[in-house]
Amino acid sequence: MKDDLTYRPCVGIMLLNRQGEVFVARRIDAKVDAWQMPQGGIDKGEAPAAAALRELEEEIGTRRAEIIAESRQWLYYDLPPNLVGKVWRGRYRGQRQRWFALRFLGRDADIDINTKHPEFDAWKWAAMADLPDLIVPFKRDTYEKVVAEFAHLAKPD
Repeated sequence: MKDDLTYRPCVGIMLLNRQGEVFVARRIDAKVDAWQMPQGGIDKGEAPAAAALRELEEEIGTRRAEIIAESRQWLYYDLPPNLVGKVWRGRYRGQRQRWFALRFLGRDADIDINTKHPEFDAWKWAAMADLPDLIVPFKRDTYEKVVAEFAHLAKPD
């Protein structure tokens, strides 16, 4: 039953370029045209900041970034009913996420979404204010909270 399930511990990554734009990518397995920021699970015993840097490299092929902010609290979202029991081997009802803002220190050529286990088929830089409109609806509230907390970072270096 959904109420018996817990939340998957996870990190979310807002990667900002020097122009104050945010990295978003389109999932390979998406049935809708939605774009998201990198995110991923926290391994047992792993610190959230370390997980953020690891996930960045695993998902977009680079570590050329530095952490510049961390969310004040954990953010939660529930999966839609049609996905509960189907993703993450049916173990979770949604995710509990700690968000990090990172400044990208590389060049666009340093980003490579064709990783060992690709999750995305396209990527782009987007205005921070546009993020809630780009994500799947069940994550929109989380993205609105992340944008509100990190809005002061959306400026050129």
